[in-house]
Amino acid sequence: MRLTVLGSGASYPAPGRACAGHLVQAGSTSVLLDCGNGVLSNLGRVIDPVTLDGVIVSHGHIDHFADIFALQAALRYAPAGPVPPVPVWLPDGLFGRMQALLGERGARELEEAFLVHEVGPGARIEVGALSVVAHPVEHAMGACAFAIEADGSRLCYTGDTRLGDAVRRAARGAGTVLADATLPEEFAGRAPHMTPAEAGMLAADAGATTLVLTHLWPTVDRAQALADAGSHFGGRVIVADELTALDID
Repeated sequence: MRLTVLGSGASYPAPGRACAGHLVQAGSTSVLLDCGNGVLSNLGRVIDPVTLDGVIVSHGHIDHFADIFALQAALRYAPAGPVPPVPVWLPDGLFGRMQALLGERGARELEEAFLVHEVGPGARIEVGALSVVAHPVEHAMGACAFAIEADGSRLCYTGDTRLGDAVRRAARGAGTVLADATLPEEFAGRAPHMTPAEAGMLAADAGATTLVLTHLWPTVDRAQALADAGSHFGGRVIVADELTALDID
């Protein structure tokens, strides 16, 4: 299994970055975890977007799905003509809210581009070589973390969440934790997100070997984030950059 970071920013991207988006691949299977603003451009540097096997959206905040609209255009207006609908899994009611932003034609084309599955806590998603289980977490209504398995490897993508028992259950047993690390320490507890130090605690509790810090606020000091996480986790810590890629053991 291979992970490529396409967007490491939170809410709005710093120059040269994008918001939430991560590509997971196993064998010939390619699945996008979140599709925030700026993600599609980076996806095109790794694979042709029309070859995606699925998209999973963790929750209904726009920095996690804004580029769904751009992806729709890529799928419906591909050079050889519209490609078959791509499966998308997202929280209950979110697809309808996406359509409500569009005119009649746009809403219809969005529906033509995607095969929509609403996903809730405990749902199991099978996409090619990847097996994904959704776990509820403490953030927005319907927010989920995802435990992804392939070829004996396990990755946990926390999505957006505060540190608590819910995300600990999602991360348990993961070799790699891809973790929300939005908040600088001085903002700890002021929003339902983790600090880098809390992400380190989560990875330690999970028994992971690798922690990838992502969803970083644009003004976060990334060197300090690395140090803060490392003070609580003795394994490998990576601060995500756009197009960071690693194999998940």
